[in-house]
Amino acid sequence: MLRIPKHVAIIMDGNGRWARERGLPRIAGHYEGVKRAEEVVYACQELGVEFLTLYTFSTENWKRPKEEIKALFELFENYLNKKVPELKEKDIRLKFIGRRDRLPKSTLTVMDYAEEETKDCRSLTVILAVDYGGRDEIIRAINKLLNSGIKSINEETFTQFLDLAGIPDPDLLIRTAGEERISNFLLWHVAYTEFYFSPVYWPDFTKEELIKALEDFSCRERKFGAVL
Repeated sequence: MLRIPKHVAIIMDGNGRWARERGLPRIAGHYEGVKRAEEVVYACQELGVEFLTLYTFSTENWKRPKEEIKALFELFENYLNKKVPELKEKDIRLKFIGRRDRLPKSTLTVMDYAEEETKDCRSLTVILAVDYGGRDEIIRAINKLLNSGIKSINEETFTQFLDLAGIPDPDLLIRTAGEERISNFLLWHVAYTEFYFSPVYWPDFTKEELIKALEDFSCRERKFGAVL
């Protein structure tokens, strides 16, 4: 029996390699990757996942060529502008985590529009991590704490200052393209998350590949440090 996690997080890796192996420019892999993201979003909604977090652009991705970064943000903005009405109709909420001080103004405008338009949607929350890094999130949370005047904290207090405040930790983290590391993604939140590493490049990660990950997850015994 398929056991559906409440929260799935995905590191969408392999777009560039997928394109290179086909003799295509890297941006072609990103365009194909967007199609897979849409397919996985709708598959998660159909299967009953409540939260889906996608690692969209990391704090380290600024090291990429400027032309690629510009193309990525144009793709991101164009896709959101086009798809927000459809996502709203399908009752899918969009939320963004990460830094906002380094993003293009046009990107921020589209993000604000997407969040406002879908704020009342309840069937699935899709969280896009943009200019996000796990260490950066923790540092930002600490600075908020220092400015708050709170003198003593515990885990519950600290999580209220994180980007995913109010959202349950991921039950399952998927990474594609055969890499087996978490690359500064949700460092605080994955303490008891189950990991699934797929050899498939992200542009080839279809609904069927998602179900394989969920089947593997369904066979896990989650003890959270206890003895069952």
